[in-house]
Amino acid sequence: MTPQDSSRPSASHPETCRTEAAAAQTYRDRLRNLSEKIIQDCSREECHTHIGFEPIPSRRAVTDIIDRVRELLFPGFFSEGKVDPVSFRYAIGQVSTALFDLLSEQITRSIRHDCFRFQKECTDCEGRGYEAALQLLEAIPALRRVLAADIRATYDGDPAAKHTDEIVYSYPGLQAVAVFRVAHRLFQLDVPMLPRMMTERMHGMTGIDIHPGADIGPGFVVDHGTGVVIGETTQIGKDVRVYQGVTLGALSLPKGAGDQYRGKKRHPTIEDDVIIYSGATILGGDTVIGARSVIGGNVWLTESVPPDTVVMTESPRLVKKSRNS
Repeated sequence: MTPQDSSRPSASHPETCRTEAAAAQTYRDRLRNLSEKIIQDCSREECHTHIGFEPIPSRRAVTDIIDRVRELLFPGFFSEGKVDPVSFRYAIGQVSTALFDLLSEQITRSIRHDCFRFQKECTDCEGRGYEAALQLLEAIPALRRVLAADIRATYDGDPAAKHTDEIVYSYPGLQAVAVFRVAHRLFQLDVPMLPRMMTERMHGMTGIDIHPGADIGPGFVVDHGTGVVIGETTQIGKDVRVYQGVTLGALSLPKGAGDQYRGKKRHPTIEDDVIIYSGATILGGDTVIGARSVIGGNVWLTESVPPDTVVMTESPRLVKKSRNS
């Protein structure tokens, strides 16, 4: 016979059950009062809420959009099922339709959110959602060609890559750049919120933070990638390679100066064929890194560099001594 668990009330102790039930009710009463305080606090200006009848963009839908986009950009790599020459046309049609539905709804929600939040005049958000979704789909072939240059540049510069399939399927840099290029096109179409949500989703997945407003040429390589930050007004030419931990950022602004600089050039310009090694930090909207320059690891730059320049820090002096001394 299994001994009775002393922690559980038995039928022979009904008073224990009544005491526990009364205690639970007391806690519930306290919970109800606390919930009411939380609700009342939402009326304060410092409480950021979205309480209304218009839906906001969905983070889950953003993940679905990224999955569908990758199926179109790289057919067969990210599909749930096998894509063969017989099913290819059907598969692409299905994905295109699903992506159009997802995109148009989320773009509409994004535009409508801004309309309500900032009390703008109605601009036919649903029609704009349909049109922007179609324009994004129209851009897929061109995006593929730019990504092909990114993949080729990655392969040419990485002897560890056995073939381009490995890069497409497993390199976080390529995944982050691919989603950035899609988000950048939506950014160009004046779609609010959604492009940033897409690149931030990839930031969380890869550790690579690329603002959708950045302007990046073909042949771009993010090698390894973790910790890379590329700001909104960064301009990058063609065939540029950056390594992990690189920051292309803005100088810190005085308190309250955000509105004054919003929309202005705050991040550096990187010209063609530049290499930026790990840990380098390049800041400022007036900073230009000239073509074919090499920026060494852990360099801090807030001034321009002419073309064909190598910038590096002086080698630190190593100190070696015996542990017994």
